[in-house]
Amino acid sequence: MTSKIVAIQGNHPSKLNPKSDTSIFLANEIQNKYKIFYYEPRDLSIINSKIIAKGYFIKFNYKSKNFFKIIKKQKLNLETCKFILIRQDPPFNLEYISTTYILDQIKKKVRIINDPTSIRNVSEKLYSAKYKKFMPNTIFSQNIDEIKKFFKINKNVIIKPIHSFSGNDILLLNKFDQKIIKKFIKKHDHIMCQKFLSKIKDGDKRVFIINGKVAGAISRVPKKGSFLSNLSKGAVPINIGLTKKELKTSNLIAKDLKKENIYFSGIDFIDQKLNGDINVTSPTGLKTFFDLSNINLAKVFWKGLKA
Repeated sequence: MTSKIVAIQGNHPSKLNPKSDTSIFLANEIQNKYKIFYYEPRDLSIINSKIIAKGYFIKFNYKSKNFFKIIKKQKLNLETCKFILIRQDPPFNLEYISTTYILDQIKKKVRIINDPTSIRNVSEKLYSAKYKKFMPNTIFSQNIDEIKKFFKINKNVIIKPIHSFSGNDILLLNKFDQKIIKKFIKKHDHIMCQKFLSKIKDGDKRVFIINGKVAGAISRVPKKGSFLSNLSKGAVPINIGLTKKELKTSNLIAKDLKKENIYFSGIDFIDQKLNGDINVTSPTGLKTFFDLSNINLAKVFWKGLKA
């Protein structure tokens, strides 16, 4: 019989910020009904054909300065869990992929969010290529000649790693610089090049998609002098609605992601254009949305899973 355990695969709790972290927010909502077992990806193993995690049962408390308390350390057969949340930060590297292959072996016995096969199939930036008509001019390449042509047409260009996160390593270039771009490609292989949208200064919009439905949105306004709208880079969150155009695009993507077996995701808009970040590995922002709107999407999240 499956026990009432929710396992979270994530970065160590000491590295999390309780004021904004979505993993803590989701765990806090369900911990009165389920025990929370927490482990890091490196502590996931296959032992005697069982998927074993070395971790600890944990309690979260927003009212305490020490916001988490480790109750009991142990090894756990993850088949005994009701749910597993994959919540570690990218980069989406081979270690990340390895954990999805390991968890694939028990996904018919345990509900895993997001589905590990789907996380591999829905590349967070490359998947957006199918929505090109909703995006600013964008290419994915490591071909210097193609990138040079793109700069000639679009002038100011954002270049991004395909498998990074939280605005890390993103550059804004106002002219083609072969030395910088070659160095960037050497580090990241294929890269994403996108026409810079100056209205990012007014913020982007993060849209939350849960179980195939648009659940809410916030805007994130970059700090002065920055073009990065990530909260981890100092952006300021604002409660905001979606335009008809944004809602239509979001509903289309939400429907597609449900078909891909993605339960929880986040997509971003700048000036009503999809910016190509379709977050499925570890979507964030639910705690911030709650603080701004008093709407608890953690309840929606768990209700959809019939937890």
